[in-house]
Amino acid sequence: MRTIRVASRQSALAMTQTKWVISQLQALDSRFTYEIIPTLTKGDKILDVALAKVGGKGLFVSELEQALASAQADFAVHSLKDVPAQLADGLILSAIPKREDARDALISRTAKRLLDLPQGARVGTSSLRRVAQLLAIRPDLQIQTLRGNIDTRLRKLEEENFDAIVLAAAGLHRMGWQSRITEYLSLDVCFPALGQGILGIECRQDDMQLRELLSRLTDVASERAAIAERSLLAALNGGCQVPIGGFAEVLADERIRLYGMVARPDGQRVLRAQAIGEDPAAVAQDVARQLREQGADEILAMIGLATP
Repeated sequence: MRTIRVASRQSALAMTQTKWVISQLQALDSRFTYEIIPTLTKGDKILDVALAKVGGKGLFVSELEQALASAQADFAVHSLKDVPAQLADGLILSAIPKREDARDALISRTAKRLLDLPQGARVGTSSLRRVAQLLAIRPDLQIQTLRGNIDTRLRKLEEENFDAIVLAAAGLHRMGWQSRITEYLSLDVCFPALGQGILGIECRQDDMQLRELLSRLTDVASERAAIAERSLLAALNGGCQVPIGGFAEVLADERIRLYGMVARPDGQRVLRAQAIGEDPAAVAQDVARQLREQGADEILAMIGLATP
């Protein structure tokens, strides 16, 4: 009997996601046992600086990929929004399970909706993408950097006198904490991170036995959405800590509709585009082209991320 080693970040949410994947695999095939290898990533270590200032890609992924490449672990469960468009050599995303709610969520102590927050309200988030879109709608807001795991951020909402914080709805759902949500932010207000709400399961390319097992968890519609969104991320040379967002959905006729967004961090300019087509990667190229024509490269160059 093979023991499969699973690399996981140590946060409560990461462990919950990893244990969920293991339970799904155990239900599919009882021949394997599993061991979780807790792993600390750079993004977990640096908690006193905004992600955008830390710089680099793969802040929550690189150490997990190193564990896979060195055979210290066999697969890793990622939040796909944290995974760079380019994987490390020899690794592959072998499964994309069914997507959770992709939207961002407002958790507020003082109002039920973003538009109802008091003038100058203190709102916590660690994401430039969220900052830009919130300020585009509410330029009066006082945005404060908020880092830490999901449970830490919820605690800081109370302890540090924020009026509201913004988190991914998916994480709150997976933890069973959806009752904390006061408003789901619609796409008209806030595009999510590319890949938000999707899990990506990564393993070594040459481990065919594991690839076959993991592939049985893939949800085809979620996989196609993931390809479209990650292709847009690659086309714009972006990462999880830059003001790029978007969302792909599979329509009734099986075509893909992809929305994309690039924004100035101060929210004074928000570019949006969308396209529909059959090929997820081609649709992403169309959206990227539209965004560039509106000036996306100029915005990304401001933060050192111009498309090559």
